[in-house]
Amino acid sequence: MKNGLLSKRHRPAAGVAAAIAAAAALTLALSGCGGPATAQQGGTSGGTETKTVRYQGSPNSVALLEVAEDLGYLGDVKLEWVSNTTSGPQSIQSVATDQTDIGGAFTGAVIKLIEAGAPVQAVINYYGEDKDTFTGYYVEEGSPIKTPRDLIGKKVAVNTLGAHHEAVITTYLKNSGLTPEEIKQVQLVVVPPNETEVALRKKQVDVGTLGGVLQDRALAEGGIRALFTDVGVIGGPFDAGQYVLRKDFIAKNPETSRTVVTGVAKAIEWERTTPREQVIAKFEEIIAKRGRNESTEALKYWKSVGVASPGGRIQDQDFTRWEDYLKSAGIINGALDTAKLYTNEFNLLENSAPAATSKG
Repeated sequence: MKNGLLSKRHRPAAGVAAAIAAAAALTLALSGCGGPATAQQGGTSGGTETKTVRYQGSPNSVALLEVAEDLGYLGDVKLEWVSNTTSGPQSIQSVATDQTDIGGAFTGAVIKLIEAGAPVQAVINYYGEDKDTFTGYYVEEGSPIKTPRDLIGKKVAVNTLGAHHEAVITTYLKNSGLTPEEIKQVQLVVVPPNETEVALRKKQVDVGTLGGVLQDRALAEGGIRALFTDVGVIGGPFDAGQYVLRKDFIAKNPETSRTVVTGVAKAIEWERTTPREQVIAKFEEIIAKRGRNESTEALKYWKSVGVASPGGRIQDQDFTRWEDYLKSAGIINGALDTAKLYTNEFNLLENSAPAATSKG
């Protein structure tokens, strides 16, 4: 998940890579099979498909999955909240290890997990960046940091390593002419998103990574300025993260998979086409109903769904745009095989979502 879907170190830590490898190994052990499953196997097994889908949420925010369920887009499929996630990579590792059935993360983290051998597959884009919804990299108004080179030796707060923020920062620095050795001197420090603004204002970090409602709230307080944004670095709206399903789940539950993925696609279009005030009201309603002692204060800053593609459909470029970063980080060696990374098979939405009806 984005805030879901980025200890110190600019390069991916060995511990992160080890955890991903361990996740992949454990998944293979749990699945009890040596090769990837296929949806056709599930369709001919004759077994009853599950109608309960396990997921992780995020505090004080509402996931597309939750919107889809509340609007009735999941039909008789029910969501089972397991816990709140700590990061996108953790979310999709939970899927790989069969702790949950669906999770989302930055595209690079999805690629890393699949390249490590985990039998998961991306099925729909669930977050992205546009002119209204983007991630900014902020300094205090009076900060001497003005250029990319000024970041050498400085601390940049990110929500986790090896994900969206690291990829954008690396791309920004590389595009600005910094050498790999100079880029290594920019220190990435993991700070929980809800604590980033405070860390920046208390000068515990030099740059704070802020997105969504946290960014808007910080801007409303004033005293900070954007050094750069991810939309500016990439050059326009783009999709940045995908929901993944485990291959054995898809094999056993092809219809449930279609229901969930298409439901999320409908939720994307509902958020895109519904007046902002109504979307925020729906978020507040969902948070109130789930009773997790959360705040709805930050929801007023919500601006857009952010997903660039219609219905969240995935394209090759969603993955290939990160090839240079992935190669520099040692995650891949050659060209990406996008065919093994994603499928749109379960996204049946072709047009805008039909009018939604809330559950009672």
